[in-house]
Amino acid sequence: MMEWEPVYRVAVLGFVIGALFGAVANKTNFCTMGAVSDWVNIGSKDRFRAWLLAIGIAMLATQFMSAMGVIDIRQAIYLTPNFGWLGHIVGGILFGIGMTLASGCGQRTLVRVGGGNLKSLVVMILLGLTAYMTMRGLLALVRVNVFEVTNINLADSNVADQGIGSLIAATAGLEDSAIVDLSVSVLLGLGLVIYAFAARSFRQSFDNMLAGMTIGLIIPAGWYVTGVVGYDDFDPVRFESYTFVAPTGESLMYLLTFTGSTINFGIAAAFGVIVGSFLYVILTGNFRLETFSDRGDMVRHIVGGLAMGFGGVLALGCTIGQGVTGMSTLALGALLSLVSIVFGSALTMKIEYHRLDDKTFSAALRLALVEMRLLPGSRR
Repeated sequence: MMEWEPVYRVAVLGFVIGALFGAVANKTNFCTMGAVSDWVNIGSKDRFRAWLLAIGIAMLATQFMSAMGVIDIRQAIYLTPNFGWLGHIVGGILFGIGMTLASGCGQRTLVRVGGGNLKSLVVMILLGLTAYMTMRGLLALVRVNVFEVTNINLADSNVADQGIGSLIAATAGLEDSAIVDLSVSVLLGLGLVIYAFAARSFRQSFDNMLAGMTIGLIIPAGWYVTGVVGYDDFDPVRFESYTFVAPTGESLMYLLTFTGSTINFGIAAAFGVIVGSFLYVILTGNFRLETFSDRGDMVRHIVGGLAMGFGGVLALGCTIGQGVTGMSTLALGALLSLVSIVFGSALTMKIEYHRLDDKTFSAALRLALVEMRLLPGSRR
């Protein structure tokens, strides 16, 4: 019996684990946009704590595997010395705006597609096309000539990469950042886990605990699949874990050019999330088709999909790709993207809230910035 090539073994495992991701995310209503919305609008942080729990677990498990030599996390795209600060900030803000307008981030879009949401199907197609255009098409000109020209090469300052541990080690004059990485991951990772479980309401929510723990473990599982199962001396697969912006674009291109294309981990993972979500709603009898309520609803989702596709590529990931997977590598860019995504989403929600009172956009923006303490209260 002929043994499968690493690329196909990786694709199968990426699909299976992705299906688990989709089923759990659907069952628990795991949604990072919803988490920010709960926090901003009703003051509940339980779903946000689930997200932080996932980050903490992913960080601890990933850094432990790296310290044990199971994987080489330095191969991750997030840890290059080429620090694209402007892309992380602008891309993150755009992604946060987009996921708010589109009623969910990249992973939530795929989950909702599996559940029968036709609005999310439109978002997925536009997100994927825009992402691919930003990676390799017309919008790549903007990415390269406007954003990447501002990148900072940390190697010029004798910093190996943009890992937080590497930056601390370089500042302190230490030659080996491994112990610093492990120390930072323990402090941050355990801190996030403790913070999540500190709230009684969170501990009483099985779904939020399930979501945080499962997704937190899925990320290091992805690193293991691509870094160990996919390792080959002559033709190794790309070292990566779960992210849903670029893979959505690659998935659309894969469908269009199937006979001349080869599946990869990201494509298989994206399909897996959709299938896992679909199987869950079918087995539980919750499948239902959902369409746009009116023209305004359609416009919001279209703009949201475009913003997520463009912004997600600039930021090198989404709420999962940077917010959990990137954070598990302790990359400074991931932290910058994460903060920018949350800011963009929260700002958009506050602007929309004030727009309900028939305020102009500029007035709503000013009020939102005041409430976020970015403008003095006198500017009301």
